[in-house]
Amino acid sequence: MKLLKNKKSYLFIVILFILITLILYLYFRVNAFTETTNLEDFPSSYRPYIEEILKKHPNWKFTPLYTNLDWNYVIDQENIFGKNLVPINYSDSWKNTTPGQYNVEVDAGWVDSSRQAVEYCMDSRNFLNEVRLFQFEELSYDASTNNLEGIEKILYGTEFYNTLVSYLDSNGSTISTSAKYSDLILKAGQTSYVSPYHLASRIKQEVGPFLSHKSISGDVDGYKGLYNFYNIGATSSAEPMGAIKNGLQYAKDGKGASTETKNKYLIPWNTKEKSITGGGIFIGSSYINVGQNTIYLQKFHVSGGNSGSLFWHQYMTNVLAPYSESKSIYNGYQKTGILDTSMSFIIPIYNNMPEIPVQSPSINTSDYVEDNTKVYCNATNVNIRSGPGTSYEVITMVTNQDKMTRIARGAQSGERWDRVVLENRIVGYIYQTYVTEVPAVEIEKIDIHIDNSTLQKGEMKQLQITISPEEASDHKIIYTSSNPEVATVDDKGNIQAIRSGTTTITVKAEENSVQNQIEVHVYSKVTGITIDQTEMYMQIDDTFKINGTIEPDDANNPNILFSSNNAKVSQIDEHGNITAYKEGDAIITAASEENPEIKQECKVIVVRKMEDSEIHFDSSLQINSLEITGLDYTKNTVADIKNLITTNLEIEIRNNKDKVLSETELVGTGSRIILKEDGKILREYKIILYGDANGDGRITSADLLVLQRHILEIEPLEEIYRKATNINKNGKKPTSVDLLLIQRHILGLQIIKQ
Repeated sequence: MKLLKNKKSYLFIVILFILITLILYLYFRVNAFTETTNLEDFPSSYRPYIEEILKKHPNWKFTPLYTNLDWNYVIDQENIFGKNLVPINYSDSWKNTTPGQYNVEVDAGWVDSSRQAVEYCMDSRNFLNEVRLFQFEELSYDASTNNLEGIEKILYGTEFYNTLVSYLDSNGSTISTSAKYSDLILKAGQTSYVSPYHLASRIKQEVGPFLSHKSISGDVDGYKGLYNFYNIGATSSAEPMGAIKNGLQYAKDGKGASTETKNKYLIPWNTKEKSITGGGIFIGSSYINVGQNTIYLQKFHVSGGNSGSLFWHQYMTNVLAPYSESKSIYNGYQKTGILDTSMSFIIPIYNNMPEIPVQSPSINTSDYVEDNTKVYCNATNVNIRSGPGTSYEVITMVTNQDKMTRIARGAQSGERWDRVVLENRIVGYIYQTYVTEVPAVEIEKIDIHIDNSTLQKGEMKQLQITISPEEASDHKIIYTSSNPEVATVDDKGNIQAIRSGTTTITVKAEENSVQNQIEVHVYSKVTGITIDQTEMYMQIDDTFKINGTIEPDDANNPNILFSSNNAKVSQIDEHGNITAYKEGDAIITAASEENPEIKQECKVIVVRKMEDSEIHFDSSLQINSLEITGLDYTKNTVADIKNLITTNLEIEIRNNKDKVLSETELVGTGSRIILKEDGKILREYKIILYGDANGDGRITSADLLVLQRHILEIEPLEEIYRKATNINKNGKKPTSVDLLLIQRHILGLQIIKQ
């Protein structure tokens, strides 16, 4: 009976944790799209593309995904042999040409891609147009927009379109059904909470357009009556039909998956309905519901859950899969007539990206001459395209006298196209016939001025510039900050102070080497101070170090002044070391040197000195001055703790709310062990139970919520709880890493060491 009770308690905790996580996810997801797109949330090189799309589709919403990953690091991680493939018949610019790896078939007909191919496909700016944008669409089921008509329109042109489902069983017998493929796909979307439009497009991408595709034919030797509509588990293999057989093996037994996993994904996939629905559940739970909620993020694992590690949980190997699927989705939506409804897109952004989007490997660089010429459009309403030809998507349109900079002049035989940068920083291609050079007047001098080069943290100030000669005042100017962590500068010269330090702002003419610089200092004022004790009992001759922390952590003057109002009872030195001299009370004050009005106080009560023989703690406990760690979180009742202490003194234990605890109540973080003699307190120890963020003596999902609110700066923790949630015990402020460690403890994956 007791075992059953414990199992129920554990199940309740797990369910509660899942519910809290889901509520938080829905809260942040809903709030992320309650307002229209704010272009200022994006880097300047992204804004003009999004702005152009919003002109046509104002109901579409864009959210930046700042991965905080360095661009070159990301490309290094993705540019590993076999991770990204292209068809063997592609030009060498798309393929890895390293000796020993060139044209090696990783999978039948597929070879390793070039670094440039990876860079091009991962640079999201290349695909910020109406068609290719759909690789960034957020993929969740929406009953208001997802319907059978839309699915059928996506399936149009394939053998799935308006077709009743039939399949072969393991004996080779044909089983007929009354359901169409669109019926199964809609049901799969409703079950998996994944957009059925996405599932339909994914099926077209993976096995379409023919029902005879071996992944879904049901007649492959050794795998008869098995189906894999999404090629899940179809990892590359040099064996003939290797990838297909690997996928069918997954359809058969989940490649050794547990019974629980197979039940979850409806494995074996021995009917088409189970394959379509079970695969949809796999895609939802394995990708969309853990943060890989766009086609791009499923191909390039740069964000999302899955143990916190990146670059491994990738749905497909075709480096151009997001590019191809996006057009299929767009075409389906266009035929359905739903393009003008509200849609949400998540755009990935990396640190230190190239200034100009990476060129497609399909474009032959030998057909172009590097250029930096000011030009203007000499015709009315001319398209700027994503590539040199009318088959490429339109990004925007320019008209007569619109200025731009030509960065590559087409030298092809026949039809010639130039690569240009528009004044709003859109990069694209224009037919050379519509371009005329602007007579050159270059910038000769840039004067810069700011009324005060010292900014307060959080302040924004505009840099004033004067360009000579005046005729060049409309030429492109580039602003950069040598240390964006200290202060950033936008393309209008607005300097935003981020944190304390010094940075150099450089103002440079884009057309030549003329530039000027100014040094900017950011000052961060002290806003608060915290100390780790507010009341403490010391014995005569005791010493104790009190720790103070200045807020914010980048304050220019972090110095703390310590003082005692009763030096005869206790004194404190400049480092926070307190020494007790005689019985009595004293107030210790920790004040900011910069602003003494910002301070915190700690009351010190000095009592008689105890002999070592008067108290003994079990060796399992760790005594660090007046703090105790090392508690067994499974045996932490008052009675358990008292059994670890040998003394003739009276023991009283109070919780973090100053309530005297009974023998059966739990002791947690912030609880105090109080030793008394004749009712007078002689010593007081504070308890730290690592992982217990709320002081209830348990480690549960409630602690996750408390710590999460602290990390998000919604409700800061007191010092004792900061220590308790610093699971790494590195003395730093708790972070999302500590949050993950507590979560793993709750799930029984990694127990927190006390």
